[in-house]
Amino acid sequence: MEIIAPFAFATAGRIRFGRGVASEAVEAVRGYGHKVLLLRGGSVAWVDDLAQALAAAGCEVVQLRSSGEPSVEDVRAAVVAGRGVDVVLGVGGGAVIDLAKAAAALIPSDCDVMDHLEVVGAGKPLAADPLPMIAMPTTAGTGAEVTKNAVIAVPEAGRKVSLRDDRMLPRLALVDQALTDNAPRGVTLGSGLDALVQVIEPYLSSRANPFTDALCRAAIPQGIAALQRLAKGEDAAARDALAYVSLSGGLALANAGLGAVHGLAGVIGGRFGAPHGLICGRLLGPVLAANADALGPSKRMAEVRSWLAEGFDLPDAGAFYALSDLLDEWGLDRLGRWIPEDGDLGETALEAAVSSSMKANPCVLSEAALESCIRAAL
Repeated sequence: MEIIAPFAFATAGRIRFGRGVASEAVEAVRGYGHKVLLLRGGSVAWVDDLAQALAAAGCEVVQLRSSGEPSVEDVRAAVVAGRGVDVVLGVGGGAVIDLAKAAAALIPSDCDVMDHLEVVGAGKPLAADPLPMIAMPTTAGTGAEVTKNAVIAVPEAGRKVSLRDDRMLPRLALVDQALTDNAPRGVTLGSGLDALVQVIEPYLSSRANPFTDALCRAAIPQGIAALQRLAKGEDAAARDALAYVSLSGGLALANAGLGAVHGLAGVIGGRFGAPHGLICGRLLGPVLAANADALGPSKRMAEVRSWLAEGFDLPDAGAFYALSDLLDEWGLDRLGRWIPEDGDLGETALEAAVSSSMKANPCVLSEAALESCIRAAL
């Protein structure tokens, strides 16, 4: 029996998970006031019905559509649109929810988003408490509905960095798996790979704790099985499982951190514009192999290798390397579609090495090792 090191665990004020919980959104919004900023993606027609239901319940609804990962200018526009609202509702993928969290954080403040961004900004704590924020994910991937940060693109710096504060945790997360049904296959697999990475990295993290371990041990095999089934076709049970894995990943990463996959992904996404989930999926095998080489014998690394081998029907000894071939079989792009082979991968690796996500990696990877991981994903 080992001594349990001190740890903390923080999450959304309340989580509701299950098919049908989306119907609770109107009452939840009305509990915080009558004027709502509704941030939404462009692909879920059901949000039109939600907006009408909010209006019928007496709410004044300010709608703002978002596409792609939010930039500094997107955040500024959302803050302006939201002046005077009582509550912020984010309905969409992780990017939309991140924008909603950033807007809720900054609407009560006179400060600019750059005053608070990590790495490229001043990194100051929020000057005022955020507005109440309700998160409703329509993809299973980032777990943003239960995290305390928002990932923001800073094009002029070629980076994606976080606006982070414990107070940015949503007041309510409504995770209704039905909102993910029949999502396009590419979106499903890309976001699903992100969800899988986000239960693997916290499990291997240097900051793992008993709570996050319990979540990740159950979720890793579940996520692998769900991805296998959804790669072949639509499956409601697999959708449910992947939504749960995504939620578990958000809970885990918010309390145990991530690792080199996400450390690299933030820089690659900012520099080259590749989709985040695909970056994470393509980097997972190379980073796991690099970590295994650096760590030497590791019980946790062996567990992850075994789960991947068994769930994806890969050779056990070479499971990390075989992941790339599996993604090829699924028809997913390699990162060479966005990253030229003669690109400055050394500078990319150098920037990734000092990213916030890298701090929780189970070992220190050299810049040469990080560059090799990128090249393996091209």
